[in-house]
Amino acid sequence: MNELFGTLSDGTPVHRWTLERAGVRVRILSYGGIVQSAEVPDRDGRVGNVVLGFADLDGYLTHPGPYLGALVGRYANRIGGARFELDGRTYTLATNNGPNSLHGGERGFDKRVWDAAPVEHGVRLSLVSEDGEEGFPGRLEVSVTYTLDASGALRIAYEAVTDAPTVVNLTNHSYFRLCDSGNTIGHELRLAASRYTPVDTDLIPTGEIVDVTGTPFDFRRARRTGYGYDNNFALDKGVTDTPVEVAELYDPTSGRVLGVATTEPGIQVYTADGLGEPFEPCEGIALETQHFPDSPNRPEFPSTELRPGDVYRSETVYSFSAR
Repeated sequence: MNELFGTLSDGTPVHRWTLERAGVRVRILSYGGIVQSAEVPDRDGRVGNVVLGFADLDGYLTHPGPYLGALVGRYANRIGGARFELDGRTYTLATNNGPNSLHGGERGFDKRVWDAAPVEHGVRLSLVSEDGEEGFPGRLEVSVTYTLDASGALRIAYEAVTDAPTVVNLTNHSYFRLCDSGNTIGHELRLAASRYTPVDTDLIPTGEIVDVTGTPFDFRRARRTGYGYDNNFALDKGVTDTPVEVAELYDPTSGRVLGVATTEPGIQVYTADGLGEPFEPCEGIALETQHFPDSPNRPEFPSTELRPGDVYRSETVYSFSAR
């Protein structure tokens, strides 16, 4: 089902698509490809929304900073110094995070209205990012398909092609809160990641990939997330052709469980310490499946280059259950 959700100041309509299957209801906006809500049952069968969002379009337009539920690109996460070199040429990007580029720049994919078309059990969003947009080279054609599978899991499948060499790194920036109120500090997280990428004071990777043993970054056994995290974890599985389970988030109070499977080699864990009004710090936790931050400047990291004739593909599955 799709309905008019609101209208931008220039008259562009924004639609909301409702997907419902196996007791799960997810609402997707054509503005920013935003996951507005995901309603799932707790251990007692009581249904509640587990994604932070706003009730109307104005909320997203007034508070764009947190990227609530949005598709982010062309490059999710940070590119240090807002510049990178590709094939001997240096590209300068828009700076929107101190001296760095974050989540695609000043007007990334989170602030675009995507074309939307129905598919079986879901919706397919598409847009074109023109050559030079936010400083990135190449005309990029992007599609992202949201579907609910037979178990009620939310599948996000990304594809992109380019007419010139470029870099691409796409993700969804939903903040999950599995409890019905309060914050996520008591949530328990497990990650299939024995290494992480340390960062400097600007949250740009140093280039190291470090063992988590004996550090606060060891989530190989489930434990409370607490707060203070905005870090990329190097998943043990690396890049895969099909999604592999890499994370589980559990709320002991509601019994809700969020499972994460992906083809990506990394996951950014953000405990949302910086969330502001109308939300509270740590009210949600983002688990952003992606390639590593600053990869265009780090040849030792998995490559994010995309060339003409190749197809960028990525898939992430968020599954819901209770125990």
